[in-house]
Amino acid sequence: MNRPLGDDHPDPAIESHWRDWLDWASAQDLALPTDSAFEPARLAVWEASEYVAISAARHPADLADLIASGDLGRAYAAGDLARRLEPRLAGVADEPALQMALRRFRRREMMRIIWRDIVRAAPLPETLEDLSELADVCIGAALALLEPWTRAEFGTPRDPEGRALRLVVLAMGKLGARELNLSSDIDLILAFAHSGTVEGGHRSLTNEQFFVRLGQRLLQALANTTIDGFVFRVDTRLRPFGEVGPLAMSFQAMEDYYQSQAREWERYAMIKARPVAGDAEDMAGLMAMLRPFVYRRYLDFGAFESLRDLKRMIAKELYRRGMDANIKLGPGGIREIEFIGQAFQLVRGGRDPDLQVRPIREVLAFLARKGLMPAEAIARLDAAYEFLRLVENRLQAHRDQQTHKLPEDELGRRRLARSMGYPDWCAFATELERHRGLVQEQFDAVFAAPATEPEAHESSLLTLWRGGHEAIDDVELLQEAGFTDPEAVRIRIEQFRDVSARKGLSTRGRERLAQVMPQVLRIASEGPCPDLALERVLRVMEAIVRRTAYLAMLIEHPVILSHLARLASLSPWFTDQIGRHPLLLDELIDPRRLYAPLRREDLEAELDALLAHVDADDLEQQMERLHQFAQGNRLRVAAADLTEVIPLMVVSDYLTEIAEVSVARVLRLAFEHLLSRHGRPTAIQGSETGFLILGYGKLGGIELGYGSDLDLVFVHGSESVTAMTAGPKEISNEQFYARLGQRIIHMMTTRTPSGILYEVDMRLRPDGGKGLLARSLTSFTTYQERDAWTWEHQALVRARPVAGDPGLARSFQEARRAILQRERDPETLRAQVREMRARMRESLDKTRDGCFDLKQGAGGIADIEFMVQYAVLRWAAAHPELTDWTDNVRLLETLARLDLLPGQAAQDLTETYKSLRAAYHRGALQEQPKTIPDDELLPERERVRELWRGLMED
Repeated sequence: MNRPLGDDHPDPAIESHWRDWLDWASAQDLALPTDSAFEPARLAVWEASEYVAISAARHPADLADLIASGDLGRAYAAGDLARRLEPRLAGVADEPALQMALRRFRRREMMRIIWRDIVRAAPLPETLEDLSELADVCIGAALALLEPWTRAEFGTPRDPEGRALRLVVLAMGKLGARELNLSSDIDLILAFAHSGTVEGGHRSLTNEQFFVRLGQRLLQALANTTIDGFVFRVDTRLRPFGEVGPLAMSFQAMEDYYQSQAREWERYAMIKARPVAGDAEDMAGLMAMLRPFVYRRYLDFGAFESLRDLKRMIAKELYRRGMDANIKLGPGGIREIEFIGQAFQLVRGGRDPDLQVRPIREVLAFLARKGLMPAEAIARLDAAYEFLRLVENRLQAHRDQQTHKLPEDELGRRRLARSMGYPDWCAFATELERHRGLVQEQFDAVFAAPATEPEAHESSLLTLWRGGHEAIDDVELLQEAGFTDPEAVRIRIEQFRDVSARKGLSTRGRERLAQVMPQVLRIASEGPCPDLALERVLRVMEAIVRRTAYLAMLIEHPVILSHLARLASLSPWFTDQIGRHPLLLDELIDPRRLYAPLRREDLEAELDALLAHVDADDLEQQMERLHQFAQGNRLRVAAADLTEVIPLMVVSDYLTEIAEVSVARVLRLAFEHLLSRHGRPTAIQGSETGFLILGYGKLGGIELGYGSDLDLVFVHGSESVTAMTAGPKEISNEQFYARLGQRIIHMMTTRTPSGILYEVDMRLRPDGGKGLLARSLTSFTTYQERDAWTWEHQALVRARPVAGDPGLARSFQEARRAILQRERDPETLRAQVREMRARMRESLDKTRDGCFDLKQGAGGIADIEFMVQYAVLRWAAAHPELTDWTDNVRLLETLARLDLLPGQAAQDLTETYKSLRAAYHRGALQEQPKTIPDDELLPERERVRELWRGLMED
């Protein structure tokens, strides 16, 4: 609700300041602005800000200059403040002159900022940006003079290589986030890159002593109160060790502190840290050193607990001081909004670099965009934040004092309400309480403490977990809970308790485990297979028990345990994956994600986000993110598969797309790496990279399973053995593509803390393991035409491009079609295929001891695949459409449509193939050998044998 600016009767005391300015202006023969909007705006500013009114009366030239320059009516562009300060410092030769110049500059600019804020000429973001820029400019300008003055007096601090060192100034809090308010302290931490000894001075000083002296001078230049006031109040208590620590510390000393002694609240504070002065390389190095302290590589749900404790301490202090009216720290205040955003940053920022931003409104927007909080709740928080920050500015604009407390006197309330655009206190207070109520509601929802009092059932299970009483009582309790073999479960719990005790958990770790374990026992007991579910969940618990952040995650999100127990009872593969890679627990938080695997476009978008902030040369981090991507998405497919959210026959489609997106990204990253070093290959066939990755086998046939390796072949488009790359460090095209292939395999198969991306098999390339890693498409085609064995043409039936140059892919497809469509003697072909199948069965078939090998046994998957490949090679010359597809199901559909197999053979093979693959697939999730009891699927297997005899032997 807005009112006209400057209406109602002005305060006579305040108006006297205006009359003083008018008298001065008249003496200077200055005319008032003729703009009709000026006087209402002036009245509004004089009513809201005694500071501006008094400053104008005491320093009338400042207001005159603001009016004449037009600065009151326009927003500053980038660099304007620095350009305005520069001439004021041109003649400054000592610290008193520097202090005077900075304070007078600050006074003029504060008058302008307050004026534009009160008359609503500047939106809130402009006001906060101008204030932050003002602080940055003053710090930088002061340091630019103080540093050489201090060197002239004491000498030059240098690093071990002799480089002159500069002071690095780290802005914290609102200045760090460029959200400074009208009368805020600025929180600074001072640092320097290396310890050592100052050179060239009259007496011996360490680098630390030099930078402490320089830091003291900087603080005096900014914070000393002189006849001209101050520039900014400065608070340095956020530095390591607080007030008892040195004013400036070396990077190494800071790193030691943050790794071993820092408190949890210092992580919270460091989120907004921003270097504002110093050597650019040193500033980047300092931030790189601090980032792992702030943003953990795992999901750190302990942050909720820590921030909950911090908020509780603040609330207790406010209650003691009777400060509920504090709009920053009180209930529903600015700090609660910041806590909400920063809790998510601490928890997820290490995994999602998009959260590693400083301004809280950017954080909130990201939470809405990613669905981490409801968009409507975020919109309310953002509106409340803007309202409360405007209130904060109006409170501080009155007398340029750092206050967040709402006025209690009638005049103060009236002034604040009107400055906010409300006719009276009642109307303003109603809107204020609405915003604060919404903030507190969201804060309570986000930071709601997990239930500390267990339910009756959980209470007895907690007693069981803690142990110390008769085993027979535990057995009875477990039997009542629903476990099938309570004695075996009791022993298993005892083993886990002993293992946990031997791992030396911290006090907090033991407390968290005591909170989690009754829930684990209860949730497992409620499932259809309680003993099995508990055993598999305990394997996960054994993997994470020393990582208390994961225990905190389970406490904050007990739904994870529900999903984990449910899926554990269905598949050991699921819990084994999580036990090896606990980061995957994050996938269990949101059922909308867990049971909804992504398709290609969304997969690519997710991978874009994961890699967006990874340095191009950070190979280890690139591989880590790729592994997380593939593992997380395979886990989602498994969850949807086990719970039958998606049909079995599309599971391989999902798994194949995950692999294709991964392979394509590895190729892109590897190519960009080599491109930056050697330049682009010249005289190549293809429209982009001139490199193509072919998928064979299950990948080529779009039939990947959960543990499938990738059969790959690399081809390139370079034909000339003398062609070179066009770059600063040129190499031959052949070398370039060989190195590209090596880097791709390295990225795919190297084991990192999060495992490997995929196992890769390159033996299907021309000449097998002895052949070139990457060869030209022409060479590949020549080999296929002249030297390839029949089994290699069988493999080619299932080959297709999965990543790389589109132009080269089209050329490969043409070559593949031509090779597969060659005329072949049916009898010779049949004999060769039959011989190859016999050799394979002899060496690979594991059918024995009452078990049937689903893939290699007679009547199994391989028999169907060989029959399909034989049919394609036999009839493709007459029916080119047989070369359109690489997957068995669609090839069988094509054979059926062309009526090339007798009767219902194609349909029978299709149904049997699906049944065998389903059994094979389920075996993978159960981590069972790829066999079934010999009496299962007998009619289907016999039909395959019958068709084999008819097609391949008669």
